[in-house]
Amino acid sequence: MENTENTDEGKAEKFLKDFGKKLDQFWVEVKDAGARAEVDMQKKYDELKVAAEKLKKDADNKEKWKEVEASLKKAGQELENAFKTAFKKKPQS
Repeated sequence: MENTENTDEGKAEKFLKDFGKKLDQFWVEVKDAGARAEVDMQKKYDELKVAAEKLKKDADNKEKWKEVEASLKKAGQELENAFKTAFKKKPQS
């Protein structure tokens, strides 16, 4: 019986040793996966940040172009008034 106990203890030790190695490998893989996920998330964050800046610039440009459009309309009206004044028939006395 003593021999069977030693065999069982040996099997248990081997199992625990293998289990420990597998657990260590699992933690290495988890850390690697976490590092990859962190890199991926940082990359996505950076992409979103660039997209947000582009949208902000586009919005600012729209406001600028609205101002340009308003200025051009005003200049067009002034030019029209100048032509009307220049070519207005003088009243005959």
